[in-house]
Amino acid sequence: MNWDDVRIFLAVARTGQILAASKRLGLNHATLSRRLTSLEEALKTRLFIRRTNGCELTAEGEVFLASAERMETEMLAVQASLGHTDTAIAGTVRVGAPDGFGVSFLAPRMGRLIERHPELKIQLVPVPRSFSLSQREADIAITLERPVQGRLVSSKLTDYTLGLYASRDYLAAQGTPGDIDALKAHPRIGYVEDLIFTASLNFSGEVMRSWDASFEISTAIGQTEAVRSGAGIGILHDYIARQYPELQRILPDISIRRAYWTTYHETARDLVRVRSVADFLQELVSAERHIFL
Repeated sequence: MNWDDVRIFLAVARTGQILAASKRLGLNHATLSRRLTSLEEALKTRLFIRRTNGCELTAEGEVFLASAERMETEMLAVQASLGHTDTAIAGTVRVGAPDGFGVSFLAPRMGRLIERHPELKIQLVPVPRSFSLSQREADIAITLERPVQGRLVSSKLTDYTLGLYASRDYLAAQGTPGDIDALKAHPRIGYVEDLIFTASLNFSGEVMRSWDASFEISTAIGQTEAVRSGAGIGILHDYIARQYPELQRILPDISIRRAYWTTYHETARDLVRVRSVADFLQELVSAERHIFL
């Protein structure tokens, strides 16, 4: 398989048009179309549905796209290891993040990076799980702990705090607990214990010995919504909870501190697109660090 043909496939998949891809790659429109047909014949499958207004990936094309992007990552990593770094800020960068940080903070702000670099494609995966960088499940992972194993590059983003919250309507109806013991008389919201993917999320024990939640939700965003609905009292991220005036901080002396880290595989150190995204994340957080602490 010709790597240049794979690059052509990636360009068409990312632009959605043969003409746009040919301009990006500096190739003749007819030549690019012929090379794409040659790749499909070599693979013995149809990768695109070609229409007058653009190209749409087939189901087989979607499958090949994932493999082609892995090939691209490996090729760029080889070039970087030989001292030939990529200079264009283009291509795909997948960012894995905890759901609270990914949904509440990153999702509304990452569009600025696309405006800055139109040829860059960001895949944000904000889910409550860990990501394997060595297996290319993500190019950059936002972690709650600094990794201590593997060939990884880590940088601290920021500390952040969590506290106890309830909805104002709930407190008006059920009363405000005055101390930890009083919390035992209220329904509590927490994580599904056997789905906690990192020890940093097991923070309820820092509030009381047995949190014993009556409503367990596996995501930080889900817990926030449950507390907003009046389902009980929860330990929420302060920077998320402060967005909702209907939430009230209770027992303010109780505060839990955690940190976010950016981590990527060392083979991506010299890839401009990955480094640019990592730098942008640092820039975002630095500009708004006040909301986290």
